[in-house]
Amino acid sequence: MFNTLQNPLALIGRLLLAWLFLPAGISKISGFAGTVGYAASVGLPMPQLGTAVGLVVEIVGGLALIVGFGTRWAALVLALFTLVASFFFHAYWALPAEQQMMQSLMFYKNIAVTGGLLVLAAFGAGAWSLDARRENA
Repeated sequence: MFNTLQNPLALIGRLLLAWLFLPAGISKISGFAGTVGYAASVGLPMPQLGTAVGLVVEIVGGLALIVGFGTRWAALVLALFTLVASFFFHAYWALPAEQQMMQSLMFYKNIAVTGGLLVLAAFGAGAWSLDARRENA
């Protein structure tokens, strides 16, 4: 049963992961100054550059996942980005106890997303992707 579902599930998985990154990247364009301010407030070095890199990674990586092009590399870059961002933006251990719950949930959600991206990097985009079309051409 799962063999017949492998390609649709891979596509759905890519789309759901992209749904996290693409809107986040696009929102950084219109809210660039606010995002830079937030990045500076959590101690991100070079917050303007970090924000610019973040929006490019999220937009390009999200689009790559949607169409399944360069999927393994995109997933690896997004996994590293997500892992690093988690330590800067969801450092629940540095907050007062009454503020830790939401940030710990966000941190561990990002750890799980990183795991999903690593699985995608390991196994690829599936047959319903541009990567598969290039391999079979």
